[in-house]
Amino acid sequence: MRVTQGMLTNNMLTNLSNSYGKMGDLQEQLSTGKKISRPSQDPVVAMKGMNYRSQLGEVEQFQRNIGEVHNWMDNSDAALDEGTQALQRIRELNVQASNGTYSDGERENIAKEVRQLGEHIANVANTEVNGKYIFNGENTTEKPIDEELIDDEEPFGVNTSDSPVEIEVSSGVKIQANVTPSTVFNEDLFADIHKFANDLESGANEDELSASLSQFDDHVDSFVGQRADLGARMNRVELIENRLGSQEVSATKMMSDNEDANIEKVITDLKTQESVHRAAMGVGSRIIQPSLMDFLR
Repeated sequence: MRVTQGMLTNNMLTNLSNSYGKMGDLQEQLSTGKKISRPSQDPVVAMKGMNYRSQLGEVEQFQRNIGEVHNWMDNSDAALDEGTQALQRIRELNVQASNGTYSDGERENIAKEVRQLGEHIANVANTEVNGKYIFNGENTTEKPIDEELIDDEEPFGVNTSDSPVEIEVSSGVKIQANVTPSTVFNEDLFADIHKFANDLESGANEDELSASLSQFDDHVDSFVGQRADLGARMNRVELIENRLGSQEVSATKMMSDNEDANIEKVITDLKTQESVHRAAMGVGSRIIQPSLMDFLR
């Protein structure tokens, strides 16, 4: 086969173009820090990257959900703590008023404090966080305790919902973020507080006042029980949160290994390709020698 000058020139230009293309790809990897910039460059890397990103996005969403769970639980625990302290104070007043040493005027003063504590517990039951009432189940737009019905003659109006507020914190795992309000902020609680205040004001004897002591003990136990149940769920949420943190690290590492370019290797390959390119141009300049046409002028 006869090799012409044109064939040598075309081959040289084709090889130089390929060399420019390789250097362009390496420079793009250096500038972006990624192995590929288009799925067509490596469909396998692109598909794996989509899967890893989906996994990482799912983990991040669950972490945001856990933040919402913490918000519900932390505020619920703080509110239950306030309610427990108020009930314990009412119990102390019950013990004091039942010993028979207080005058009618002193009992009336105790009754005033009891009513104020009852209103405080009602306010605690109406705790609102981010525009949501946390002690009314899924019905977060309405107050569980109707303060419009507060009256010295009638107890508070109670309209609580026990529907659980469940939030997904892991794939297929939902955690109840709220407490069951009817076990703590119920009609019996406010009725007992109201009756105790009325008994103090009406001059009830020590035995009648002592009879309500066990009722307040039961209410305190209900608050403590709900806090214990809430604490157990909070511990489980922390375990799930730790696991999600590990999954986030793992997914991020896999995504990095799949997509990120090895900068040291890319720099080495680019230097090597530059040397090859210069050598190719040097050889090409020697191959393209003057032809007969250069002398026919």
